[in-house]
Amino acid sequence: MMEPVVELSCELIRRASVSPEDAGCQALIAQRLAAAGFAIEHFPFGEVENLWATHGSGGPVLALLGHTDVVPTGPLDAWSSHPFEPDIRNGLLYGRGAADMKGSVAAMVIALERFVAAHPDHPGTVALLLTSDEEAEAIDGVRQVAARFRETGQRIDWCLVGEPSSRERLGDRSRVGRRGSLSGYLTVHGVQGHVANPHLARNPIHELAPALAELCATRWDEGSADFPPTGFQVSNIHAGTGANNVIPGQCSVVFNFRYGTVTNAAELKARTEAVLQRHGLQFDLHWHASGEPFLSPPDGRLRAAVRTAVLDACGLEPDFDTGGGTSDGRFIAPLGAEVVELGPVNHSIHKIDEHVAVDELHTLVDIYAAVVGRCLVDPMR
Repeated sequence: MMEPVVELSCELIRRASVSPEDAGCQALIAQRLAAAGFAIEHFPFGEVENLWATHGSGGPVLALLGHTDVVPTGPLDAWSSHPFEPDIRNGLLYGRGAADMKGSVAAMVIALERFVAAHPDHPGTVALLLTSDEEAEAIDGVRQVAARFRETGQRIDWCLVGEPSSRERLGDRSRVGRRGSLSGYLTVHGVQGHVANPHLARNPIHELAPALAELCATRWDEGSADFPPTGFQVSNIHAGTGANNVIPGQCSVVFNFRYGTVTNAAELKARTEAVLQRHGLQFDLHWHASGEPFLSPPDGRLRAAVRTAVLDACGLEPDFDTGGGTSDGRFIAPLGAEVVELGPVNHSIHKIDEHVAVDELHTLVDIYAAVVGRCLVDPMR
């Protein structure tokens, strides 16, 4: 007989919830948590499903945060087993979303059921927030829910995110902040013409090249103790008609900044535009900020609870850092919450044959339940 966390993980993996689809994952979880005494609210935005399940009342409020959507599978014939048919081999559970992050979501649900059964009259509020829009646009998911909470005054004091944070073994790393992400969509305008008559045309590639080289070579800041220096990367560049004898009329570039707390989006925008203008380019530039950087305090109760819970369950202390990409924690931190991320080993996420260790799922339930208890019931334990 399967352990509850493994059984629920398998049930979630069977639902082909490729972002922004939820495929019934949240309905299944809502039914379980309602039976455990949770109040259930659904916040659909566009095609996205969002679930807010709460137990208790008043403050403090501890929210566990996760997502039910997954990335596409890639070629099915490259998988050792069907990505939406969970398969356990050699102590590993295989399937799309096993590590990112249906295993964590299942562990959160089981931990919450265990906690409220043991502490039906606990102080404050414990909650689960789920979205089906984390892996794709992240527009109608937690971003929208956070905006709603801001309007309604819904507080969140602590937010434990179940993203796969661990490096080599469960609990060896936890994220306590993330860099901001700012993308630029640049179009440089030239004049199309024949390559044999460059004096009658203006090549936007040639005009952009020195400016782009300067942007790539710029040292934007020196970073800090908590964040590395700001990074600038070009992810896409396109120009031309496909013919080898036509000077293109425009060149389009997509680039991205990852930055910490020593700079800000407004400064990065201004410095970028100043470079482009200094090089005399005719351009259009549109910006998209997908999240500001955040850093949780080193003496926060949630961080302390995670440290102790991991030490008790895994026999090690996690390294707390701010590496990696972004997570939905970036939308909750501005509400005033302390945000900490802790989940399973992440080396197989988004890959063919994604998997998670079954033993890790069991331990993750213990960790999540202990964190909830240390925050709401017995912080000095």
